[in-house]
Amino acid sequence: MSLKIHHPVGDVASGDGKQAYFSPYMDNGGSTVAIAGEDYVIIATDTRLSAGFQILSREQPKLFRLTKSTVLGCSGCWCDILTLTRLIEARIKMYNHEHRKQMSTGAIAQLLTTMLYQRRFFPYYVSNVLVGFDEEGKGITYSYDPVGHCSKSTFVASGSSGALLQPLLDNQVGLKNLEGVQPVPVSKEKALTLIKDTFVSAAERDIYTGDGILVNIISKDGIVEQTIPLRHD
Repeated sequence: MSLKIHHPVGDVASGDGKQAYFSPYMDNGGSTVAIAGEDYVIIATDTRLSAGFQILSREQPKLFRLTKSTVLGCSGCWCDILTLTRLIEARIKMYNHEHRKQMSTGAIAQLLTTMLYQRRFFPYYVSNVLVGFDEEGKGITYSYDPVGHCSKSTFVASGSSGALLQPLLDNQVGLKNLEGVQPVPVSKEKALTLIKDTFVSAAERDIYTGDGILVNIISKDGIVEQTIPLRHD
């Protein structure tokens, strides 16, 4: 006796079948730029939340204050962003209650690496940029891929327009591939101007970046927040 199996959506052998496709991820776009100096860090994200060609929100903040001097910027799948940030905030609270002190930026960077790597087989679809101060009190940025690989630098661009913005930062902040140019520290005012210019450029070329910029300026005195409008189309 032979058993014949019928495909529920058509005969695959004859070529009239339909393949069902499901993805648990949704890329909701967004870009993050961060520049660190001797005594400051500036991190900024856009405020547009998208789904394909639809704009879900024009005023969605994507910066999360983890401590008084550490901020996490996220872009990508919004549901994964909410899950990841809630978990890391809970872990930081547990650390504070157990050790009776605030978690350092370096410790949070290692914690985030571990949390992302634990989910490497079903990763959070999130592009993370963590900023704060290192052991010497200087500004620092940490950028991550979805499975936890961490890169430490003083400037970074990430998200849907990261590939467009990173070369500009390499040239203006890193002074790479320039002959006869002495590297000089970037002032806070120049860093803020560069971040504004990069997002204006991204809004012209990336449909997932726009509407506004949310900026956090971190110094020894605390965190100052600014909002800057961008184009709305």
